[in-house]
Amino acid sequence: QVQLVESGGGLVQAGGSLRLSCAASGRTFSSYRMGWFRQAPGKEREFVATISWSGGMTYYADSVKGRFTISRDNAKKTVYLQMNSLKPEDTAVYYCAAMTGVNFGLASDYDYWGQGTQVTVSS
Repeated sequence: QVQLVESGGGLVQAGGSLRLSCAASGRTFSSYRMGWFRQAPGKEREFVATISWSGGMTYYADSVKGRFTISRDNAKKTVYLQMNSLKPEDTAVYYCAAMTGVNFGLASDYDYWGQGTQVTVSS
């Protein structure tokens, strides 16, 4: 089992950057695929990015490709989401999640979730 705690959210102007962190507890962090999702008010939780257990494979939603970068440090049991060129439509609560399965694009694919961190981008 793994517990996840996100940090790094905040208020930023459009065009700015933020770096989210997700710290994990548990001894088997390196065996989990990790993902970031976001949920805006009145909308469903949507996939943002995912990274394989080794960090060798990443995948992004089209809406963030080229602007966001997911990475992980297994020694620190932490996954990151570097967000650049932020837009007002990126405003949402951002969640990190962990999974051991094969499919990774849906929230239902993930087994463990953090509590979320708010990101607000002003225009």
